[in-house]
Formats: sequence, structure tokens, C-alpha cells
Amino acid sequence: MIPFLNLRAINSRFRDEFIEEFNQVLASGQFICGTKLEGFEAAFAKFCGTKYCIGVGNGLDALRLILTACGIGSGDEVIVPSNTFIATWLAVTAVGAVPVPVEPEPKSFNIDPELISEKITKRTKAIITVHLYGQPAKIIELKNIAEKNNILLIEDAAQAHGATFDGQKVGGFGEAAAFSFYPGKNLGALGDGGGITTNNPLLYEKICLLRNYGSKIKYQHDLIGNNSRLDELQAAILHVKLKKLDFDNARRIEIARIYQDEIKLDVVTLPSTQENSSSVWHLFVIKSKFRDFIQSELFKKNISTMIHYPTPPHLQSAYKNLGLKIGDLPIAEQLSKEILSLPISPVMQNSEVEYIVNTINNLKSKL
Repeated sequence: MIPFLNLRAINSRFRDEFIEEFNQVLASGQFICGTKLEGFEAAFAKFCGTKYCIGVGNGLDALRLILTACGIGSGDEVIVPSNTFIATWLAVTAVGAVPVPVEPEPKSFNIDPELISEKITKRTKAIITVHLYGQPAKIIELKNIAEKNNILLIEDAAQAHGATFDGQKVGGFGEAAAFSFYPGKNLGALGDGGGITTNNPLLYEKICLLRNYGSKIKYQHDLIGNNSRLDELQAAILHVKLKKLDFDNARRIEIARIYQDEIKLDVVTLPSTQENSSSVWHLFVIKSKFRDFIQSELFKKNISTMIHYPTPPHLQSAYKNLGLKIGDLPIAEQLSKEILSLPISPVMQNSEVEYIVNTINNLKSKL
């Protein structure tokens, strides 16, 4: 079986370095907010081209802490994509604000800037744009909309470590950006982890307090904070893997190019990238009205696939209070019925990629 994502193979490449880092952390006796975290934060900020990085517990916490630090709360509205993982919405709800969904562009899967203005009200405080599947959103258009309406632009870059727009890496276009270091991400820890990048020194200082019980000096608490800190061991592991991230992303791009050039099944729509941007292909997502049949046939041929995501946030029970129903966000709903994620990772062999391509192309005789 070709796995959808072989985390064992991805991480085994770093085994010796991981063991060395573990020994160093163990010997130090310092497991929270120490030098390993400081080193990774500095390195990741440099990688993203931002002034600051703050390591936190996970990607959801990263978004929630950004919103809290920006003063967004009860009675406020935040523009969010209708087509995204639910964490984007959950962060808004967690601070007491209301998520206001906007439909995606069918080709890019990302939020459509042209549909945002009609959803902005006096209560709108921010736009959260998701660089979904590793593809940068139309960030300049979104930034212009935010500035014109005097609202904040926040990046959800949980799937886009290293993606670029006009040569600049995502993470520094908005007020702040949230990253996830969940094991399956392009830059993944060996457990949960998250990060925040920003160029705003005041926001940086506030988030540093918020992640640590609202405290800078032990037992002195300036804010009502949280406990959401990237631990020393995960920071050390991420720092090791960061050194190879550009290489790994380049391999993903190479695999995506093979898929784009060689998949020829006419009932399949392949993903594309927008001008002046570079996707890091966290996921390679195809579309087809025959999605379920294709997925079943690939499974028979020992190819694992996944659906990201089978149910849009507005149709989840968690958000029934918003009163949205089937048909209210038709583009997101249609995508959920047609999208299929193919295997893509830096450790895939070309023979596996070619096997997947040939298997898909050979389905023509069955359709």
C-alpha cells in the first residue's frame, strides 16, 4: 500500500540528530521556555522573513492568541473562508467573536477577495485568510481590502510553511500569522506544536505574555493569559527539520509537477497556482464528480487517499447556532463532494508517483 503520508520514513531521516537533541534537552534539565525554543523561534522568524516568532502549543492556539492579542472578542465579526479546516472558525468562536464565511475561488480553493466587501459590517474587525493546501491566497488584494476598511488581516499559514507570493514567504503580510507544527505538516513536530510570526513588536510582547499565564516574571501576572508553550524538545526537533524544509518543499513541488504534467483523465480537474506565487503543496487536491469512484479504485490498487474536508464548517453540528443550512454556501459544499487528496511527501519515490499517475489514467476505460 502506498501510504497517504509516511511519517515514519519522513522522520527516520533525522533519527541521529533527534537523539542528540533529546540528550541535550535531558541533560539541561530545562524543558519549557529555554534556549532550544529561543533558537528555533529565531530561526523560523528568519526563515519566514519576519522580525518575530512565538512558539505556542498548536495551530489553533496560535490563531486564538493572535485574535486575543488584537483585542477581538464578544460582539465582533471575523471574515473566514467557508472552505477550510474548522480550526480557523473555532479560534474565532473561542474569543467570543462570530465567524462570517466567504466562499472560495473554485480553482484555487482559497477565499475569493471579490466576495469579501459585501460581508464587511461595522462589527467586522479582521479577515483571516487561509493559505489552503500550501497555496498562497491572493494576499495583496486581501491586504488592500483590509487597509481600505481599517480592519486587520491575519494569515492562517498552518499548511503553508515556506510558500511564497512575489518572492516573499507567507507569514509577514498581515498583522500576524499562525502556523501549525502538527506532525503531518510540511514542518511537523513529533507531537503538537504551533507558532506565530509578526513584525509588530507590541503584538509580539503581548502574545509572549498571553501564552505564559499572562506573565513575564514568574508569579507576576499582567494579563489574563493561557498556558500554550512550545516545549524545548519539540522546538529542538523542529529546528533540526527546518534546515531541510526548503529541500523537502522542493521535492513536493517536483511531485506536484509530475502529477500536473502526466495525469490526463478528462474527468479530473487538477489544481493550479496563481501568478507570482509558489505553493509548497502540503496537499495535492484534485476535483472530480466521480470522486468516490476514483478513491475506491485507487484503494483497490493499494493507493491511500484522503478528503480534505468532507463536511464544511457551516454544516457541522458545532455551528448549527449560525443558522446556516445546505445550499447557503454552495461552492464550499460542492468542493466537499468532489475533492480528493493524492499522496505527496518528500520521501515518495518516483516509481510510486508514476504508479499513481498510471492508475488514474487507466480509469478512463472504466468511466
